[in-house]
Amino acid sequence: MHRHRLQDLREWLQGPGRKPLILRGARQVGKSTLVRLFCETATDRDLLTVNLERHPQLAETFARNDPATVLDVIEAVSDRPRSDRTILFLDEIQAAPSAFASLRYFLEEMPELPIVAAGSLLEFLLSEHTFSMPVGRIQYLDLGPMTFTEFLRAAGQERLAREIETIEWTSASTPPSPHPVIHQRLLDLLRLYHFVGGMPEAVKTYAESRNLRAVSAVHASIIDTWRDDFPKYAARRDLTRMLRVFNFAARHAGRKVKYSNVSPDDQSGTIRRDMDLLAMARVIAKVTHSQCSGLPLQADLKEKVFKLIFLDVGLMNAVCGLGWQTIAGQTETQLVNAGPGAEQFIGQHLQFLLADRPNRELTYWLREGRSNNAEVDYVCELGGRIVPIEVKAGRTGTLKSLHQFVAEKRVPFAVRFDAALPALHTVEAEVRHGHGSERVRYPLLSLPLYLVERLPSMVEGLAARM
Repeated sequence: MHRHRLQDLREWLQGPGRKPLILRGARQVGKSTLVRLFCETATDRDLLTVNLERHPQLAETFARNDPATVLDVIEAVSDRPRSDRTILFLDEIQAAPSAFASLRYFLEEMPELPIVAAGSLLEFLLSEHTFSMPVGRIQYLDLGPMTFTEFLRAAGQERLAREIETIEWTSASTPPSPHPVIHQRLLDLLRLYHFVGGMPEAVKTYAESRNLRAVSAVHASIIDTWRDDFPKYAARRDLTRMLRVFNFAARHAGRKVKYSNVSPDDQSGTIRRDMDLLAMARVIAKVTHSQCSGLPLQADLKEKVFKLIFLDVGLMNAVCGLGWQTIAGQTETQLVNAGPGAEQFIGQHLQFLLADRPNRELTYWLREGRSNNAEVDYVCELGGRIVPIEVKAGRTGTLKSLHQFVAEKRVPFAVRFDAALPALHTVEAEVRHGHGSERVRYPLLSLPLYLVERLPSMVEGLAARM
């Protein structure tokens, strides 16, 4: 099961000034598996692992801040000696906060020892810590669900994964395009990804069995595990209400949140706290309205105006009760326009693309008025440019929100994701505003959904031709 993050781990291991690495991500996105896979396939290193949930008594040992003693105890517990080729893996580190604090001493006293730590609900430990944080002495790496190209490789479609990854906009005046037969095959597999999603266990189950009923069972198990975590989020939370918020996030992904729609019987502050806890667990993510008046987009946020996306499109559809027959029966236009599936797919891949940036929070643009409402699904900074992104199939004349955004913000171009082959359109439209109307003309880059991982490269290709 290839993961793009393997390359990041290689660079971390070989890089100068290496620090202990903290893997962050929701439960069951494959953090522990990634570390094992890294040592098995990408290096000639040995892995010395200790699971701190299984050995809670080690917390006291870590609290002594004596790395040599800690390693001696871990060797004894794991019955595995260390060598100069060892990578130390502290799994479920949230179970022993003293282990997190001790990382600074490992760096100072044993800088030659590579250390990786991971844990479930790690954000709660980081936000509520009562220990001395090893500030400046650790690195972070975020891990999310498997992307579409990772899914393709796991499903035995290496050739199609390379087809996506090698698409480059070079000298032609129009964007590169796969063969129509390949395009259709990728759309078919994209539809399958909407059902299976990118959670590693679900992908592995599909890859090994091709049994969609077994995939649904995996989805149900993961959802149950997440629900079982609710009591760990915070004391004295109403679990029934938390479940209501959880289900709302999946069933209303991509829609502006009104707290009264979640639970009319609860105060908005209570619902907001529940949403914040789910976001800390990385089960959901907020997409916040930005005025988009300049860069960074996050400097112009309106925090009270936001919509939600779920962690994974497959799990979102499972919570919504959308089975394979429903997804398989959708036309290509319905796959893009009907329900939040396509917007969720793009959103979780944008999270992957932006994960290593300081300003990685997803943003969108919303204008509400009596007669001229407008909403652009996502707005990103790519190559120092503000790029509006719409997820919508159909004629370019139906993209009224994009027209409004381009006219108001004076951006040079826009991007639309749909199910058609790549194309570059010159859009001309009449845009009405408070002082009358104006004619707007701009390039629109249309890309099939499956090319979202190539978005930065395609945007650079377009910018180079302007």
